[in-house]
Amino acid sequence: MTSQFRQPIAQISVEVLEQRLHNESVSALQLIDVREPEEVAIAAIAGFEVLPLSQFASWADTILVRFDTNVETLVMCHHGIRSAQMCQWLQQQGFTNVKNIAGGIDAYSLAVNPAIPRY
Repeated sequence: MTSQFRQPIAQISVEVLEQRLHNESVSALQLIDVREPEEVAIAAIAGFEVLPLSQFASWADTILVRFDTNVETLVMCHHGIRSAQMCQWLQQQGFTNVKNIAGGIDAYSLAVNPAIPRY
């Protein structure tokens, strides 16, 4: 996975994410969390598929089978760096509507749901 950003990455705020999670059909969104399993065990949002970046080799070949490249895909990590890398990679795989969740789960905990633990 490259860390060079060739295309701008669209972002979505945690506040808009919260609205979308409650107001739209779940099938209208693909939700990916790229944090490690031990991070997800501490803090998580229901509905996200966990694809840890450290395990990239184990899931990369199945990404086009598991997800639709034309469905809006929202990607989350702890603060937004790893998810931005994932968004760039997804775009390189042909995904047409990818957004990075700005600030990640930490921002979500601060701004939307303080019941989600911070770490």
